[in-house]
Amino acid sequence: MLNIHNLSVSFGGTFLFEEVTFRLGAGDRVGLVGKNGAGKSTMLKMLAGDFKPDSGTIATEKDVRIGFLRQDIDFVKGRTVLDEAYQAFEEIKRAELKIDEINHQLATRTDYESESYSELIEQLSDVQHHYEILGGYNYVGDTEKILLGLGFKREEFNNQTDTFSGGWRMRIELAKLLLQSNDILLLDEPTNHLDIESIIWLESFLKSFPGVAVIVSHDKMFLDNVTNRTIEISLGKAYDFNKPYTEYLVLREEIREKQLATQKNQAKKIEETQKLIDRFRYSATKSSMAQSLIKKLDKVERIEVDEDDNSVMNISFPVSVTPGRVVVEAEHVTKAYGDKVILKDISLLVERGSKIAFVGQNGQGKSTFIKAIVNEFKYDGSIKLGHNVQLGYFAQNQAEYLDGEKTLLDTMLEAATDTNRSKVRDMLGSFLFRGDDVEKKVKVLSGGERNRLALCKLLLQPINVLLMDEPTNHLDIKSKNVLKAALQKYEGTLLLVSHDRDFLQGMANTVYEFKDQKIKEYLGDINFFLEQRNVDNFREVEKKDVVVKETPKQVKNLSYEEQKAQKSLQNRLSKIESQIQQLEKDIQNDDKELASNYDKHIENASFFAAYEKKKAELDKLLEDWEAVQLEIDNLS
Repeated sequence: MLNIHNLSVSFGGTFLFEEVTFRLGAGDRVGLVGKNGAGKSTMLKMLAGDFKPDSGTIATEKDVRIGFLRQDIDFVKGRTVLDEAYQAFEEIKRAELKIDEINHQLATRTDYESESYSELIEQLSDVQHHYEILGGYNYVGDTEKILLGLGFKREEFNNQTDTFSGGWRMRIELAKLLLQSNDILLLDEPTNHLDIESIIWLESFLKSFPGVAVIVSHDKMFLDNVTNRTIEISLGKAYDFNKPYTEYLVLREEIREKQLATQKNQAKKIEETQKLIDRFRYSATKSSMAQSLIKKLDKVERIEVDEDDNSVMNISFPVSVTPGRVVVEAEHVTKAYGDKVILKDISLLVERGSKIAFVGQNGQGKSTFIKAIVNEFKYDGSIKLGHNVQLGYFAQNQAEYLDGEKTLLDTMLEAATDTNRSKVRDMLGSFLFRGDDVEKKVKVLSGGERNRLALCKLLLQPINVLLMDEPTNHLDIKSKNVLKAALQKYEGTLLLVSHDRDFLQGMANTVYEFKDQKIKEYLGDINFFLEQRNVDNFREVEKKDVVVKETPKQVKNLSYEEQKAQKSLQNRLSKIESQIQQLEKDIQNDDKELASNYDKHIENASFFAAYEKKKAELDKLLEDWEAVQLEIDNLS
């Protein structure tokens, strides 16, 4: 389906890729991995046709459709969520316009006996048939199903897209891709802005996707659950394995160990041969043997060990000054957006040196509470900072606050103080921005590189209380580990929001779960919290209506009358579904009859009256179905 042959790309004389070759076929779900800046996003852009390589070829089969989920998206203002999602159906929308245009002509013209009128009716029949083949009668339902799966509520469908955050706009873009019937999906960090429910839904979708999916992600669990192949980009080369991520890591290490062992044996033999050559080189009787050994040695193909890029950032968070015993004191904090209450009567006391994790579903108020501490908006209640407290805040969308037109060096210099301005270049170097890298503009950085820059910038300010909201978004796995080690060594106070259990392990000594506008304290680490909740991982905690493992799901005990009512409702629902199915079939037949025999029915008022009556009945039945289903849900 997609062939990549001898692909090479260089920037400033340095190769990002050099003669990379691989092939992608139907059913391949590839995890494209590598450190930040290795070229993963650049590879996706080349596969999408946005960026041309210096040399090599990318060949696709004829009529292959490629969908690309970029990290940076831009919507047309004024569109609703549904309007934007419907952009996935360009051909269907064109067919709809054509059908409307022809129907308007048929309704306004009176030359019913003319040949052109008959041709118009035939044209309508053809367009309607094409519309049906394209899925025109199903696209509205498919769109709603995808949007609901990605976490949108039905009442939000008609909201303007510019009223949503960048994360939710990313979900709309993802919905469009999934609706386009693409043969190849290129997904750049698709889970960064999704909650657990939506991630699980996306996993299910991708596992049943028949085409090719190429996924850039640093979410190990997501890669393991979805991918069946891993391609690592490292130091300009691509390493291809038919294994999901964790299995690939094991296999990659086994191969390197074998290469090292074989290389060691070969080096030993070469050393022995060289000694013989040196011994016999100037001997009159053995010189011919020495020459033979030299020729033999020249023919030996040296075994190379796959290089591993072990460069990591060097990071530490020094404590500025020692604050008072109590660093944050929150009392009766309440925050609502309109009628929606996020936090209600929250009280919390944070002492110096605490390491606290905030966990829970998206939308439960974790980030809201962090923003309240830094006084980003008004709220009810009070939050007091202790004596000598100096906050350092890393927002979930921290990288978005960086000016894309400025260079890395200018970004740092503007934020620096007189005491650390001279250290800016060294600090950038410790975050892997070296040499000419510091003159790059921020807009050319990958998502992970922007996060690294934001972390580096954070260190320019005096800090003794760190507030970090999802700091690992976009960071590669090695960078995550370095950040984790730095936070573990940090001697100040830490408040950390994260969904990543691996990252949180060994990090916090207190956990607060945000749920239903309240918080609950767990005096232990993340493993203690999970034990108390009787679950294995965050996915179970963050799923809606989580089921505790030690007790079976509670089923409501219905009385005899309730059971009788439930059965009656189920029967009624089945009857309505049968009626809906029959009416939809009748209306479709009427559409075909009208298209093929329009002049026969044009003056037949009873036909059109019956046709409109069926459509009205269908609308009423759909309303009845929703009402009955709601009754069943309330009774269960």
